[in-house]
Amino acid sequence: MKIRISKKWAVMTLILCLLLPLRAFADAAVGDMTVTLGENLTEEQKQMILSEMKAPQGTDILTVTNKEEHDYLGDYIPSRLIGTKAISSSAITLEKAGTGLKVQSKNINWVTEEMYINALATAGVKDASVYVTAPIPVSGTAALTGVIKAYELSSNKTIPEDVKKAANEEMVKTAQLGDKIGSDKASALMTKIKEEMAKNPPKTEDDIKSIIKKAADDLGIKLTDDQLQSLTDLFNKLKDLNINWNSVGDQLTKAKEKLTTFLKSDEGQSFLDKLKDFFSSLIDAIKSLFS
Repeated sequence: MKIRISKKWAVMTLILCLLLPLRAFADAAVGDMTVTLGENLTEEQKQMILSEMKAPQGTDILTVTNKEEHDYLGDYIPSRLIGTKAISSSAITLEKAGTGLKVQSKNINWVTEEMYINALATAGVKDASVYVTAPIPVSGTAALTGVIKAYELSSNKTIPEDVKKAANEEMVKTAQLGDKIGSDKASALMTKIKEEMAKNPPKTEDDIKSIIKKAADDLGIKLTDDQLQSLTDLFNKLKDLNINWNSVGDQLTKAKEKLTTFLKSDEGQSFLDKLKDFFSSLIDAIKSLFS
């Protein structure tokens, strides 16, 4: 039995195949790596970084431009801090579902690994190992642009522009807060806020402010009014973007481990001891009123 196919149908099928991205025909596979390189790296630096990343032959390589860095960061940090050259590079490797996000960095001196994890989770990046590097020490703010760009290609998913910008804003604000209260505390606070938002999704700006205050109190962190308002504005913006906080929480395994480590640290224990002493003194004061 012969099946006859009209020329019209054949031509339409051919056109459709040519229009669709080639990667769309293959599901993203666990272990797939995608690399981004800053456009201003020398050829020698590119090869050094690819070797450092242990990038297999045939790995997809994208270029990140300085213009892209300014597009995503220009609203949050001065242009002079972004600079005129793109040199930050990254590699993202897809992991099996449920793995969460893991980040390792080299020559990054301002944005911590936990800050990347939090910002990437906000952007909707899931189940991946990320490596961020540069040939010389850099702040690391520009690297998030490359990681998100690589994730979109490797996973065949498009992240909305407003979500990308919000993730960059979160990363910068967390790093700036870290300058004031310590990077570990700042990262722990962001993780704690997201946990609370997953448990009790806020409906109003006042709800968000209450969640931030509670998270800060739980961690023994004293926020200024400006810091509190800055975080409130950020999370209010994220609320309007309909972020799935349960999904975000699922990606924060490593960040939560850092939070647990902080609470067990001398600094964290010191706060808990002070809290116990406070309540003990309060009880003694109340008892003295009736003695």
